[in-house]
Amino acid sequence: MMLHPSILALFFSSLLISLMTLYAACYGILILRRWDIASGSELQLSLERRTYLISTIISYFLVFQLVSLFLFIQTADSICHLFVGAMCAVGTLTVNGFGYPTLLLKVVTFILAGLWLILNHADNLGYDYPLIRAKYLLLLVAAPFVLAESVVQGSFFLKLTPDIITSCCGALFSQSARGIASEIVAVPSNPMQIAFYGCMLVTFAAGARFWLQRKGAYLVGILSGISFAVSIAAIISFISLYFYEMPSHHCPFCILQKEYGYVGYPLYALLLAGTVTGVGVGLLQPYRKKKSLQEILPGVQRKLAAVSVLSYLLFTVIVTWKIVFTSFTLEGY
Repeated sequence: MMLHPSILALFFSSLLISLMTLYAACYGILILRRWDIASGSELQLSLERRTYLISTIISYFLVFQLVSLFLFIQTADSICHLFVGAMCAVGTLTVNGFGYPTLLLKVVTFILAGLWLILNHADNLGYDYPLIRAKYLLLLVAAPFVLAESVVQGSFFLKLTPDIITSCCGALFSQSARGIASEIVAVPSNPMQIAFYGCMLVTFAAGARFWLQRKGAYLVGILSGISFAVSIAAIISFISLYFYEMPSHHCPFCILQKEYGYVGYPLYALLLAGTVTGVGVGLLQPYRKKKSLQEILPGVQRKLAAVSVLSYLLFTVIVTWKIVFTSFTLEGY
């Protein structure tokens, strides 16, 4: 099983990313303790030379960290036929106890990596490394999650055995199952639709207000995070049903398959893009008074707000188009 090309790519890339992140985090401790831009000491000059190289390298690694989330899901989906009872990625992820923890950690590291890339981009725009402490502090926060993901993902792949009978998505995403997914499935569709569209409307309004008036940066960040959680719940509750045109099929993974035009990939990509850029607006807000960023940072935040709103808007348009232009209806459910 470990000889599968995608599994090998994920395994070794995760190992490299973890090692590089660990090295950069250790270097970050030195930055937090000894960085002094006003100093002309040999140590300071050495830190300035090394930080550009390390930041550039870690940026490339974290970009692949973003891609690895989708590669992981695609790999889990592509090998599901090897396990008895599996119909999609759900079956693969339930083969052992490390599947869903790996997925959760990948989502967390995706968001943290995206936020770090935003901080790094803003820091590079200043002439005096204005956000260097902030970005290395965030890297120190992200490092344990990246390392944990590498260990858990490795355990997941190493314990994949094809002789195990696993569960299909129909059994896990049903009212009779146990867990958060079953509780979401049990919620009537109408209240969930109201919550979803209401949340999106408020997020659009907050993003547009910031773009026009440059007010409410923290609100944009908070609402973007809330919209992510509500959207995931909405996909399980009612959105997926319109794509499957089945009132009892709530799987959030089958929409990634060919039968449904791989629509899940753009949906999740838009959702994650909207979340990261929206939270990024709030993340940059405390640094607007940095002298070298006073004229630059507001423009960066406006672009992030625009990307966030457009991402959530496209996500909502795709979902609404399917709901409106299908013969399937959820009346009575």
